[in-house]
Amino acid sequence: MIEHLKEIIESLIFISQDPLTPDRIQSVLEDAAAEDIRKAINELVLSYDSPERGIRIIQTGGGYIFATKPDQDRPVRRLLQIERKNRLSPAALEALCTVAYHQPITQAEISALRGVDSTTALKTLLEKKLIKIVGRKKAPGSPLIYRTAEKFLQYFGLNSLDELPSEEEIAKILEEKASDP
Repeated sequence: MIEHLKEIIESLIFISQDPLTPDRIQSVLEDAAAEDIRKAINELVLSYDSPERGIRIIQTGGGYIFATKPDQDRPVRRLLQIERKNRLSPAALEALCTVAYHQPITQAEISALRGVDSTTALKTLLEKKLIKIVGRKKAPGSPLIYRTAEKFLQYFGLNSLDELPSEEEIAKILEEKASDP
């Protein structure tokens, strides 16, 4: 086992600009066993979960990152002079959901599913890097094909698309919401 493994991994997560996966850590620390890396990560996550800390280590986008705790949001944004994250418009959110659940998908298919033109919504999602173009469909006009991007997972705090709620889960949530007074 590598001496000070937990501290090394803490440094790697801190310095990484993207979520750091255990596999990536192992590629950097060739002498460390995968099990030791996972154990060290779990210990770090637990140690940062303390109420006395203003930051935490979270799993998102398939890896680990440092993040401020939600109750620290206002002072951090004020210090960095960051405006509140622009929320997606209902049209952009609907288009993004369509891409997430039906990918790979073309603009015409998105528009057909939504029942409205999706050009503007897709442009917004591309600018925010929540979706990406992954090629062209072998069809008349060779339309572009869209998929969600890695930033999509990070934006919604997901590790993989498998964590998206199923149609049954969504139906149940909507049913419960409709029955609330």
